[in-house]
Amino acid sequence: MKSVDDAIILAGGQGTRMLPASSYACKEVLPLIDTPILNHLIWEACKCKVKTIHIVISPLKKDIIKNSRPLNGSFEGFNMRNDLPESVLTPLPKNVEIIFHEQKIAGGVGHAIEVALKNINGPFLVLLGDNLLMDQHPSLIQSGPIYASNGCKKLVNFYEENEISCAGIIKVGDQDLKKYGVVRLDNEKIIEIMEKPAIADAPSNYVLCGRYLLENNVKKLLEKYTLQKYGEIQSIAIFNHLINNSGFGAVKLDEFVMYDSGEPIAWLKSQIDHALRRDDLKNDFIPWLKNRLIE
Repeated sequence: MKSVDDAIILAGGQGTRMLPASSYACKEVLPLIDTPILNHLIWEACKCKVKTIHIVISPLKKDIIKNSRPLNGSFEGFNMRNDLPESVLTPLPKNVEIIFHEQKIAGGVGHAIEVALKNINGPFLVLLGDNLLMDQHPSLIQSGPIYASNGCKKLVNFYEENEISCAGIIKVGDQDLKKYGVVRLDNEKIIEIMEKPAIADAPSNYVLCGRYLLENNVKKLLEKYTLQKYGEIQSIAIFNHLINNSGFGAVKLDEFVMYDSGEPIAWLKSQIDHALRRDDLKNDFIPWLKNRLIE
């Protein structure tokens, strides 16, 4: 079995629901309080010992992300704070390569993966660029892979034990089912994916949550299930192929909290929830919030 040496971070979406904020800074680099989403995603992937991180970006985001100071190491004239670790401003470890891929059309998850695959020869991780999955809530000085989410690591562990592609899944409330691909389970396997169902039709409360580990046969499946024929549900067609053939593993992430920067209210809730869980912030923030709620 080949090791998982590559991770793809999908950052090509237009972020229209976050306008006008996303016209200044794309949603993948919005800060979760004081740390950009992209930093958290890079550290989560690096915790799995990947060697290369591929970031798929749209033409509109190319300058914002590719030329950012943290990713190109250009800090000339920038006043550094000496109380922060190096990883705060340089999130990519020195032994990890970063490759940018330009997705020139908005073709969905499957097409974004296809854009990066020419440089990948083994199993790989996929992380959606506007979804954070957190099982711990480190302070700013606890930056870096050692304190990162274990989401991708759980997928890698599953793959090493079962040798099949897999997806992270998380349980949501009934009111949120219409936002996601909802899965039907048979033990540790996904046997059906229902896109954005009504509550009465949902096969469970478990949903796909933006973390995948896929084997390299996805290259051939992308040729079979084309963007031209399947559009933005191309990825679901591929997942259904896996379900009906080699199998598609389900990795439950019940101990994780999911944060979504795709729309304003969800992101506001994420900020507040994260602040309430951070040891360096909650002692000041909780009394303020309680007082504010009774005013």
